Amino acid sequence: MEVVAVPGLPEVRPGADLAALIDERVALRPDDVVLVASTVVSKAEGRTADLADFPAGERAREVAATVERATGDKKDPRFAQAVLAESEELLIEAPFLLAVTRFGHITVNAGIDRSNVPGADLLLLPEDPGASAAALSERLGVPVVVTDTSGRPFRHGQRGVALGWAGLPANRDWRGEHDRDGRELGVTVQSVVDELAAAGNLVAGEGAGGTPVTVVRDWQFGDHAGDDDLFREIDSDYVRQALREWTYE
Repeated sequence: MEVVAVPGLPEVRPGADLAALIDERVALRPDDVVLVASTVVSKAEGRTADLADFPAGERAREVAATVERATGDKKDPRFAQAVLAESEELLIEAPFLLAVTRFGHITVNAGIDRSNVPGADLLLLPEDPGASAAALSERLGVPVVVTDTSGRPFRHGQRGVALGWAGLPANRDWRGEHDRDGRELGVTVQSVVDELAAAGNLVAGEGAGGTPVTVVRDWQFGDHAGDDDLFREIDSDYVRQALREWTYE
């Protein structure tokens, strides 16, 4: 397959027609997959905010103080309030805030960004990345994955992950198929949208030189069954269950 960056996208402002900006700059084929960084989706959807928009309540002040005691670094209670407002649950409160977003993604600080946000303090994740991907997919006529970068337990560094997708299943299910020795596969479910997001992130880049939209070409899902169960339910998420019982010492 080929992964290419879409060149020449301007700084995206609230209310921008993101689909039109993409369509003007790349001739899409019916079997392409478009990968769009959540940063530009959020900007187009007006998901910028200032710290003043989040006056700190008692819970936020407690959370900020806990992080400060653990790390020695001052934490703005208003930022803690923003994380709480964007979260369904905090799994870790020190030495950093690990949050479950309202759409099911688990990430540090509820994915709130403080870089590349001209004219504002904060950039929040899209409110519903799946709906954002569906709207773009309908306009562009191809599958769309809304992506972000996220760290991983047990490893240094970040990689691209999918937040929302439309036009293709999230997973490719290998269960019931066979390996080269004829053994039936019982647990292998391949997270296609995450793997595509990571491939796109290699081309998109980071920081000031990043390009927020990439296109995957000449890739096919194949004949496998698919499903959209990307985010684990709590009853089968044993790591999340363990974190609920864990405290920072």
